Amino acid sequence: MFSPARASARLVASPNPDDAPSASAQPLSWIIASPSRGRLHSSIVESPGAMPKTAGIILVGNEILSGKIADANAAYLCRELRALGVDVRRIAVIPDEIELIAREVAAFSRDHDVVFTSGGVGPTHDDVTIEGVARAMDVKVVRHPLLVSILERHFRDRLNDSHLKMAAMPEGAELVGGETVRFPTILMRNVYILPGVPEIFRQKFEAIRERFRDQPIHLSNVFVAIGEGTLADYLNGLLADFPLLLLGSYPEFSNPEYKVKVTLESRDRSYLEGALAEFLRRLPADALVRVT
Repeated sequence: MFSPARASARLVASPNPDDAPSASAQPLSWIIASPSRGRLHSSIVESPGAMPKTAGIILVGNEILSGKIADANAAYLCRELRALGVDVRRIAVIPDEIELIAREVAAFSRDHDVVFTSGGVGPTHDDVTIEGVARAMDVKVVRHPLLVSILERHFRDRLNDSHLKMAAMPEGAELVGGETVRFPTILMRNVYILPGVPEIFRQKFEAIRERFRDQPIHLSNVFVAIGEGTLADYLNGLLADFPLLLLGSYPEFSNPEYKVKVTLESRDRSYLEGALAEFLRRLPADALVRVT
């Protein structure tokens, strides 16, 4: 339920020479469309006015699907986009296969305001994300002269054809976010092509994050000392009176301090404050641990 702002950026300095994850696995797509832990008691409903922005994330890499590498980029990006008011609607994890990348990118680009890919953009044989995105958009892969010049300055007499693979981009793509990072990000229509290495992924996203700022989501956390079975009636009653609230319930089985963390979220701060006050009023006095 959310989306990104537009801007353009100029380019600076040198690249990451070793941005090349991947191995070998089976053709498989893993889709996440719901929380992995806890329960959400209502779907988010946008506040009056413009529809919130939506995002999709595509993780490319056989190494993720084979369990060799644990992805860190999706969780980071979900948190960052959430803070900006962008609604991540779907995450896919797919192997290093051009046709499958093209299929997922085409679908995600059609269904979301903005798409992020992670991985498959280095100098090795299995880095095929650029080709996949180009095929999804039905354009050729071209070599950008500005990227070539950055690579030449960085590698000097060590520059080879494998390095030059990192100067490739889909025809018609833009280079953005080059002011504060070594290598700019390729933007093809609404698809941002990012590396798989977490440190570099984060640096690149930080350079473009303000493009995606939308109406923020306000959050309150309530920690309670009663179990979900008892708590359910309070949550259902609260939603009956505050139907636009996004309400989450997350049990904690090993924490001696509380049994459930309840999250209340809304784009309307006053609406959230009203719901929180009513929830606290209804809870038994000895049930409340703390509010953050």
